[in-house]
Amino acid sequence: MTKTDLIRAISQKQPHLRKKAVEQAVNCILERIAEALMAKQRVEIRNFGVFSVHYRISRKGRDFISGDTLHVPPRYAAHFKAGKELRVRIAASAKKA
Repeated sequence: MTKTDLIRAISQKQPHLRKKAVEQAVNCILERIAEALMAKQRVEIRNFGVFSVHYRISRKGRDFISGDTLHVPPRYAAHFKAGKELRVRIAASAKKA
């Protein structure tokens, strides 16, 4: 699902809201999550999951083409962990399929 698909789905479920208003709300939510992650804060959405930033230490990597050893610098990476309710719903839908 893309952001456009998400906006369309919300607009169809909430016909009293204009599509432009839904788009602004979705953009605002995503921007606030991004700002929190850039500030290395944790974003917890109950019954959905947690967005956080994990520090990846420097390590040795390998160039797949030449086989040479490379240095991979340390970095921060976004991480998502699904909440219990979301995991249960996904597992239940997988059993039905």
